[in-house]
Amino acid sequence: MTTINRVEIQDIRFPTSRSLDGSDAMNAAPDYSAAYVILHTNDGSPEGHGLTFTIGRGNEIVVTAIQSLAPLIEGRTLSSMTDNMGHFWREITGDSQLRWIGPDKGAIHLATAAIVNAVWDMWAKNEGKPVWKLLVDMTPEQLVRCLDFRFVTDALTPEEAICLLRRQSAGKADREAEMRRDGYPGYTTSAGWLGYSDEKVRSLAREALAEGWTHFKQKIGGDTEEDAHRAALLREEIGWDNVLMMDANQVWEVDETVTKMRRLAEFDPLWIEEPTSPDDILGHAEIRHRVAPIGVATGEHCHNKVMFKQFFQADAIDYCQLDAARLGGLNEVILVTLMAAKFGVPICPHGGGVGLCEYTQHISLFDYIAVSGSLEGRVLEYVDHLHEHFIDPVIIKRGRYQVPEAPGYSIAMHAESQAQHRFPEGAAWQEET
Repeated sequence: MTTINRVEIQDIRFPTSRSLDGSDAMNAAPDYSAAYVILHTNDGSPEGHGLTFTIGRGNEIVVTAIQSLAPLIEGRTLSSMTDNMGHFWREITGDSQLRWIGPDKGAIHLATAAIVNAVWDMWAKNEGKPVWKLLVDMTPEQLVRCLDFRFVTDALTPEEAICLLRRQSAGKADREAEMRRDGYPGYTTSAGWLGYSDEKVRSLAREALAEGWTHFKQKIGGDTEEDAHRAALLREEIGWDNVLMMDANQVWEVDETVTKMRRLAEFDPLWIEEPTSPDDILGHAEIRHRVAPIGVATGEHCHNKVMFKQFFQADAIDYCQLDAARLGGLNEVILVTLMAAKFGVPICPHGGGVGLCEYTQHISLFDYIAVSGSLEGRVLEYVDHLHEHFIDPVIIKRGRYQVPEAPGYSIAMHAESQAQHRFPEGAAWQEET
């Protein structure tokens, strides 16, 4: 019987601040990082890999939080967790002492994501399936058993979730075949980082167009006229038939957002992303009302299912950008995906960082095939950094994610990449800056 006998935890960091990859108005010089987990087993069964994403300093805090959670799964059999994943999730998030430093938020919830996702990775590998396929092959009853509906039954009950999933069951095989044939539509952020020069933005936009991208995201939130200049530059390169989105990364007040987006509306953005504090549900609702028809997108810093419930109930967002490693692992992601479907809000998960695109391809495939049955309003973020460090990285063709086929959650890193970027002793951190 497969038993987890050791939880290995590593502090992995990439010095992306040296080239300003990932730079935006709030996060000027991030070092993309991962608190990385490997679940070792007693019988030689496949390891479970998971990570949670940070941007450098503070990654060590999440590592310590994972160390605090590790005793909750060390010595447990895989089946004791997967036979009732909803109960398991309640257990790991409900420790009466550790819960105090959340609950369901902050470093302890980031740590929860790394461990929970590693369990899903191990489960899928043992079943010989990629995670998305493990999910879509479940019956509605089996899937709902994986979820903890505590605190959200006023928005979605288990019975409603089962009915929602049953409605989509008939077309699952056709949608799966479509995804294998065509891939899942994506958008690129790689040309739009705030720290890039005009020349680099132009060059990257042209490259992206040649590669088949039709959706582009621009980082804004600095000087408004500079934002307008770069938006005009991007429109010159991508034209007006392609889609432009904008991301302010939390830097504005509510009224300020309205003023600035009225200035930038001439560039026809599909959405304004994270315009204000990520915790300000009513502020987002006010912005959404006043900037329409520009959509409002948020969610990468939304830390749990209850907060998403309130975003949906308040009609505060047009696009749900849940994060695979800020929510408490795949169980909570699935529940938010189901709530979003009930409220008619398309899922457009937050990508980029390190490992997030590897995770989110599974989420979006599951959403389309088993939950929503629609691609309307749905597009999945792609950033072209750091994928070479993963054993089964995302594959993009003509602006579309190709369906991952390898068993697991696509999140296992090469051993040499782990060693080189382990902080602070790895070779990447010994180089001259």
